[in-house]
Amino acid sequence: MATKTKSKKYIEAIGRRKTATARVRLTEAGKSSYIVNDAKLSDYFPTEELQAIVKDAFNTVKLDAKFSVSILVKGGGIHAQAEAVRHGIARILLKIDEEFKKDLKKEGFLRRDPRMKERKKFGLKKARRAPQWNKR
Repeated sequence: MATKTKSKKYIEAIGRRKTATARVRLTEAGKSSYIVNDAKLSDYFPTEELQAIVKDAFNTVKLDAKFSVSILVKGGGIHAQAEAVRHGIARILLKIDEEFKKDLKKEGFLRRDPRMKERKKFGLKKARRAPQWNKR
């Protein structure tokens, strides 16, 4: 006879930045914990700056102590991934309480940053860099 394990309720949102996509799940827990791609936050994002970016949304609304955050992130670079996670957490906090919208919007955490690398055009070295030209 198989036993059923009761899964905890969670809130999920997706955050994006450049080509990075983060699927963030927030579960109520006794203490705060962050799991990023099956690794601890400090292992996946090694610098204090990147860890602070991830926690920015919680710090803005002064809410952190009781949530467990599970994150699946892929694509882009490590900095864009951290910002994608922040975007996803901000979207979840909005689902929890609409009153957080004022503070999160003021900090710019709810807006998906549309800036991306421009594609290379034919006849050019890079997106806009033309080949060197000599008159003589």
